[in-house]
Amino acid sequence: MTIVYIAVMAVVIVFFAGIRIIRPTHRGLIERFGKYNRFANPGFHWIMPFIDVMYQVNVTEQMVDAEPQEIITNDNLNAKVDAQVYFKVKPEEESVKRSQYSVNNYLYQIVNLARTTLRNIIGTLTLKSANSERGKINDELHKTLMNETATWGLEIVRTELKEIDPPKDVQETMNKVVKAENEKIAAIDYATATETVADGERRAQIKRAEGLRQSKILQAQGEAESIKLVNEAAEKYFVGNAQVLRRLETVEKSLANNAKVIVPSNTELVNVIGELAGILPLKKEDGKTK
Repeated sequence: MTIVYIAVMAVVIVFFAGIRIIRPTHRGLIERFGKYNRFANPGFHWIMPFIDVMYQVNVTEQMVDAEPQEIITNDNLNAKVDAQVYFKVKPEEESVKRSQYSVNNYLYQIVNLARTTLRNIIGTLTLKSANSERGKINDELHKTLMNETATWGLEIVRTELKEIDPPKDVQETMNKVVKAENEKIAAIDYATATETVADGERRAQIKRAEGLRQSKILQAQGEAESIKLVNEAAEKYFVGNAQVLRRLETVEKSLANNAKVIVPSNTELVNVIGELAGILPLKKEDGKTK
């Protein structure tokens, strides 16, 4: 009875010892006596303890830092460069096997490959062009890593250039240059704005002067038209009496101010006023007018 109990307990222990659970984020490679035996998808698996060994491989996207390094640019400046590489192991069986059997420690390999590639790329560029062509550097780094890791069962998702920092003295000089350039642009913008305002004021003055000139022209034309009408009326109703008309205008202005005007009785102006009023002057009798 004791032997049976021991046997059952041994079977139970062996069974539980061989249980393996694989999460959806991993895939498994099962080896038997050091030789690849089978592939394990997510879920429940049982292996023979002490005979089978399961290696789980993460197939989700991962990030590895290429670590900062000093790189000499084409213009002989030391730039501090750092980058990140995003990758993942492809989930199919062949790719998972390659990630374990075709390369030793792919994380370490990716880091060193990225560092070497960055040195090769940035070493052909000046510091200024390296800072302005980050997208191009990322593309070349991504392309190189894709080609070099094609047999590793990996997918290089993307690469990101974190920083390209020049030496401190160079950075200070670059900051001064940028500041001077910004001040120059601001000065040009201010001058342009001032010129625009001045041009607007000049145009406004021209418009005002043009309006004033037009107003004077119209006023002069009105006065000329008025004079013309008066002259025409004078020619029509006062032919040969231009001086009398002038006197009438003078009398009219004087009467408008309640001024007293003495008009000699023997003048033609009396006759003119009388005719305008519809009154005829009396004939002279014995040298007197009645």
